[in-house]
Amino acid sequence: MQPFVLYNSEQRKKVEFVPRVEGQIDIYVCGMTVYDYCHIGHARVMVAFDYIIRFLRSQGWSVKYVRNITDIDDKIIKRANENGESITQLTDRFIQAMNDDATSLGCTAPDEAPRATDYIDQMQNMIGNLVDKGTAYPSNNGDVYFEVEKFEKYGRLSGRKLEDMQAGASERVDVEVQKKHPFDFVLWKHAKENEPSWASPWGNGRPGWHIECSAMSTCCLGNHFDIHGGGSDLTFPHHENEIAQSEASTGEQYVNYWMHVGFINVDGEKMSKSLGNFFTIRDVMEKFHPEVIRYFIVSSHYRSPVNFSDFALKEAKTTLTRFYHSFKAYQAVYGDTLAETLDEAFVERFNAAMRDDFNTSEAIAVLFEINKALNTAVKEENAERAAIYYATLRHLTNILGLVQYNVDEFLKSDIGQEALGLTPEQIEDLIQQRKDAKKAKEFARADEIRQSLLDQGIVLEDTRQGTVWRRAD
Repeated sequence: MQPFVLYNSEQRKKVEFVPRVEGQIDIYVCGMTVYDYCHIGHARVMVAFDYIIRFLRSQGWSVKYVRNITDIDDKIIKRANENGESITQLTDRFIQAMNDDATSLGCTAPDEAPRATDYIDQMQNMIGNLVDKGTAYPSNNGDVYFEVEKFEKYGRLSGRKLEDMQAGASERVDVEVQKKHPFDFVLWKHAKENEPSWASPWGNGRPGWHIECSAMSTCCLGNHFDIHGGGSDLTFPHHENEIAQSEASTGEQYVNYWMHVGFINVDGEKMSKSLGNFFTIRDVMEKFHPEVIRYFIVSSHYRSPVNFSDFALKEAKTTLTRFYHSFKAYQAVYGDTLAETLDEAFVERFNAAMRDDFNTSEAIAVLFEINKALNTAVKEENAERAAIYYATLRHLTNILGLVQYNVDEFLKSDIGQEALGLTPEQIEDLIQQRKDAKKAKEFARADEIRQSLLDQGIVLEDTRQGTVWRRAD
């Protein structure tokens, strides 16, 4: 295991990673609130941490990956009531949908996926500890609040100062709520009529959002762990509040490194339902192969903002297809033969890029160099070098979760394309007719069949093993 650097959001710079336990990395990532289908912003977080963890494991690290599920929340309650179903029915359905989407995107399941409703006791214990220590207080209506002024380092992750935030906020404090400070945040919400609730020392109610992640992360990974991740939108207030309540409760440093995934904009604007540019993963998978979506995400550095558009995804498809064409050309001559050795120079360059804050754009540039070398070796019939480059490319694309489909299956995929006017059986029949025409030296007829298929979006490729077809790019 070689050292690597990552950008720590709290320090606002790249730093060398030092594990708490030699050879082991514990990671907690904020997951989804399951009241609807996952959107493309969720996809970016899923995929980013998936390839990060794949790479770390490929380097010999033992990684424990925990991603929570928020299954109790205002939006969940509202949606369940609108649908006339129980919260469990709603959340179970969307958890399954989330898992299906993640699988489609090639993501490995986290080692643990704790559900908030399974950790109510642990949340109450943490809240009770905060109340006992005087850093949280019950209000007169049954809510319990964290007192931000009791945590001296509040704002250290986001870089915000409490006095500056207070100056910009309204001086009016809701009398009913009776917060001591406008930025005090809720730990326990009193029960409202027809809402799910749990008994507690402060009356029936349910947990606030922030306390859920503190309880689940510390229960699964301990009071102090290596890496906490999530989307950039969670930096404040969610992650800031997690730090405050966790450290106030345990007296220990909560997390060593914070990692935040950049935003996805849609056609240059922030994605939102009000703008009508909100897309679920399923919306996008109706038009583009799931691995094209994954490639689009992988090809940009995880911290950089990216612009989502049909044009960008079409470019991603064209680029990803180049790898499949190279694999197809190799397999047509050598089958799926893998060399026993890899090109270590290429492997080290790839690994060096990934050890530099998981720089996938640079790592993919290395993959294209290998791809070019593979094509040259196949063309020159250099079987030994071709096998080495093929094995190297296979190994490294596997780390990023790319080029994972059968070559013909991917190249013949009809996702987002108009249906072919011919069945696979009819195409194969025309291929045979063309073969017969060539054998009878009826070359004009053979060319006519090829052109007719091309006009219908079908490309023929003559290989040593015979003629195969794929969809036109």
